[in-house]
Amino acid sequence: MQGGSIGAASMAKRLRIADLAAQEKHPLVFLLDGAGHRLTEEGGGRVPNDLLALADLSGRVPMVCLVLGASAGHGALTAPLSDFSIMTPASAIFTAGPPLVAAGTGEVVSKEELGGPQVALETSGVIQNLAEDDDDAIRMARQYLSYFPTDANGALPSRSGVETEPARLEKFLDKIPVNDRRGYDIRGVISLIADGDSFFEVQPDFGASLVTGLAFVGGTPLAVVANNPAIRAGAIDADAAIKGAHFIEHTGAFGLPFLFLADNPGLMAGTASERAGILRWGGRMFAAQRKLQSPKIHITIRKAFGFGTTIMGQNPFDRQTTCLALPTATLGAMPAASGGRSAGLAEEAQAEVEAREAAGPWSLVERFGYDDIIDPRELRNAVIDALRLGSNRLRR
Repeated sequence: MQGGSIGAASMAKRLRIADLAAQEKHPLVFLLDGAGHRLTEEGGGRVPNDLLALADLSGRVPMVCLVLGASAGHGALTAPLSDFSIMTPASAIFTAGPPLVAAGTGEVVSKEELGGPQVALETSGVIQNLAEDDDDAIRMARQYLSYFPTDANGALPSRSGVETEPARLEKFLDKIPVNDRRGYDIRGVISLIADGDSFFEVQPDFGASLVTGLAFVGGTPLAVVANNPAIRAGAIDADAAIKGAHFIEHTGAFGLPFLFLADNPGLMAGTASERAGILRWGGRMFAAQRKLQSPKIHITIRKAFGFGTTIMGQNPFDRQTTCLALPTATLGAMPAASGGRSAGLAEEAQAEVEAREAAGPWSLVERFGYDDIIDPRELRNAVIDALRLGSNRLRR
């Protein structure tokens, strides 16, 4: 019908649905495939606007957007206003379509080049996940919503069964290389901590040095933010920080507890990183995790340096339910070897700095920088214990 463009009647219908979601406290799901504002209708004036309602709904009910075709203008704005967005391989999303771009700027471009999956998922990050087709997108939306309450004040879902029971992770030691200069995929660690195959990754194709997702642990839904040493040693660049901030802000609004798994050498340094705004976005991610009101669990897996510790919720007095480290973790303001060279330390001072780094987390736990140092094989059980400790803050 008229290319799926949005006229007064369809805008009123969108507004009515948004009002119902707020009033009846239900999640809101949009399926997009169409043009933006209908040019043949007179715009402006004091008329209701569904985008205002969507902005007001943010943090009140979960909002999911499925882009199932070409979506432009007014309709496309639904995606960045949502908590989670999905697109299919044949879909595209943009401010204005190819004809309008050509008329307005002279640029001749295809819809794929403007806002196809490669652009939206990997370059701009405006869309979180890619589905195989429409049916898979709907399945993915259902799975995402299964971790959330129906509204911000609702009870968290829960699960029971053998997969939710405590378990010692005998395979954990096989996941982490002894040499801390070797990378590994943090997803292997997350899969061991999670109940069964409950881990659902959010935005895997953007900011890949940070893994974000949802899981059940001990039957409780949990948001996971983890450095991925397989990508640039886990260093946090601007894209990773943008992803982390969005995920924390939109997921934290619904009361899910958070698990931060730190293994990074700090924020990404260099001219490209600075020009991309790493300080701005790193600060945004730090502020997002600082504002969390739900239980927050921090675990230093292998290394954490400088602002890389802060952004991952390790700092003392950061309202953690528990703050743990594995025995071989190394940390400091910066790596001792490179930091000492850049500071021009004398040989004796350099040796002292390196010795302090080699001591790992033991000196910090003595000064309450960590609550405890745990056997890596007890990692899942430690998370379950922390969730029990923070259970009075969970919405049941």
